[in-house]
Amino acid sequence: AGLDVRAVDGGSAPSEAGSVEPAVNEETAGVLGDLAARLDALPQLLGPEGGDLGSNSWVVSGALTDTGMPLLANDPHLGPAMPSIWVQMGLHCAELSPLCTFDVAGFGFSGLPGIIIGHNERIAWGFTNLAPDVADLYLERVTEDSYELDGELVPLTTREEVIEVAGGEPVTVTVRSTARGPIVTDIGSDFAAVAEGNASTADGAEEPVEGAAEPKLEVSLQWTALQPGRTPQAVFAMNRAEDWDEFRAAAERFEVPSQNVVYADVDGNIGYQAPGRVPVRSAGDGTVPLPGWTSENGWTGTVPYDELPSVLNPERGYIVTANNAVEEDGPMLTRDWDLGYRAEGIERRLGELIAAGEPITAEDMSEIQFDTRDANAEAFLPVIAELELDGDAARGARLLADWDASADVDSAQAAYFAVFWRNLLDGMFGGLPESTRPVGGDRWFSVLGTLLGQPEDAWWSDRASGATGRDAVLAAALDAAWAEASDLMGDDPGAWRWGSLHTLSLTNQTFGESGIGPVEWLFNRGPYEAGGGSAIVNANGWDATLGYEVNWVPSMRMVVDLDDFDDSTWVNLTGASGHAFHPHYDDQAELWQAGETREWPFSTRAVRRAATDALVLQPGR
Repeated sequence: AGLDVRAVDGGSAPSEAGSVEPAVNEETAGVLGDLAARLDALPQLLGPEGGDLGSNSWVVSGALTDTGMPLLANDPHLGPAMPSIWVQMGLHCAELSPLCTFDVAGFGFSGLPGIIIGHNERIAWGFTNLAPDVADLYLERVTEDSYELDGELVPLTTREEVIEVAGGEPVTVTVRSTARGPIVTDIGSDFAAVAEGNASTADGAEEPVEGAAEPKLEVSLQWTALQPGRTPQAVFAMNRAEDWDEFRAAAERFEVPSQNVVYADVDGNIGYQAPGRVPVRSAGDGTVPLPGWTSENGWTGTVPYDELPSVLNPERGYIVTANNAVEEDGPMLTRDWDLGYRAEGIERRLGELIAAGEPITAEDMSEIQFDTRDANAEAFLPVIAELELDGDAARGARLLADWDASADVDSAQAAYFAVFWRNLLDGMFGGLPESTRPVGGDRWFSVLGTLLGQPEDAWWSDRASGATGRDAVLAAALDAAWAEASDLMGDDPGAWRWGSLHTLSLTNQTFGESGIGPVEWLFNRGPYEAGGGSAIVNANGWDATLGYEVNWVPSMRMVVDLDDFDDSTWVNLTGASGHAFHPHYDDQAELWQAGETREWPFSTRAVRRAATDALVLQPGR
């Protein structure tokens, strides 16, 4: 992007693990942080997003499984929604023929026909977000209805879009565009602030076009999602694909948003493909706005599909993708990968099973999806154990002494560590501008993990206590955490539970925030106690600037068994119905909460055996 949104959102987090940069100044951080929030609020093709972009997906070869056939798991992470964004469904022709080619089941959503994630009678697939950098900002010198390019004035393209408003008058919006994309300065003060903050770039540029009026500095957006694409065609083609070659051909059409796609088939193959429209830039790497008045800046094309990452049947027998860096070589996709804590957690669990010589089962795959090991806690525990402490800080250290760093729902240690982590972040970085304060995800795991090895670094400073140096700051946070935990959960640490703090409330998207108590009671559900956390495989994430409540979740979970599709399992976040009084409105929520899944019948015989109701639609006469 023209702005490195997620790095800004992390405040003073390093762009790469191992180097800690000083905080940005307050004015700049505030503008960029607000703009980050605005960009994050843009509609997402795959549903609402929470604070941590992410999903888990992996596939295991039959050489490592109990059946001798592949297993595939997927759980996309999104903001919680009620009803769920996903609809569990099957699309089956009574008889497969050239005239009717669908025998597929899985998860879809309103507005896009077909199965987005799932399997047909021969192949299975799962998605995680590749998250390449596909949006750039350009500084534009605009004079009346024209913009400057290579010393000439070029007319802006304009069009009117009419937005119908229920109960009100239609609103007409005029969209002005350069050849790269729309002018966005006038849709919000944040983009205007970017233009103002880069005024010196324009001042130092070539003289404006001779004879033209004084130009106004504005900002344009070039984004792959604003270009016509073939993603819906890709979904239908995936639904009908029968082997790896047909699947890759289908994935080539999946242009926006770019995905990591894992694959398995009934012939025993497993694979990975990264599809998507990824720009090739003539200058820069997309992290900062560039002058738009020269054709030396911009996109020269897109990365050829055959150059995007792809693998079939890797020697080690499994593929893990959790938004982590895909490969070291190859085309530049982004500077902003997930730092890989979830991927490492999945790799650890698979590695333990393989090392023990235990064939991997479908039940193992589901258990891995519910893994709660906290790599951040694992980094802190040995350091805390060596501290010389007294009082409440010493009590906290004793509580953590025998903990295995699993953020289980009933864990007192997980609850206390979360309170310690939040106090530590606030004590060290709470003085930053509000929009740049640490939310506590993978970037901050890396920042503090790096600082743990630098005990005298100047960042080790606690605002409230005045402590300086690593050991003193950790002691202050442990002490403050014991007091806060006692206030929140009582004086008996034996009764503390992570789930009592870490709760999920499912809010109806239509009536859930009506402000009318009885209506909200009817349509909302929860709170549900949850384990897991940010950058943990069971990714029930939370924002340390807000509290401990869950604000992004595994929006569904599935495990596909290529040995017998009827042995596959799935679960949705809420239920299959959007009607608040229907028994299937929320009947999967408690299963999801407990890490349980449901049978997933696929064959005609299994579907009929499992059915309790049938709706038959007859063609009209």
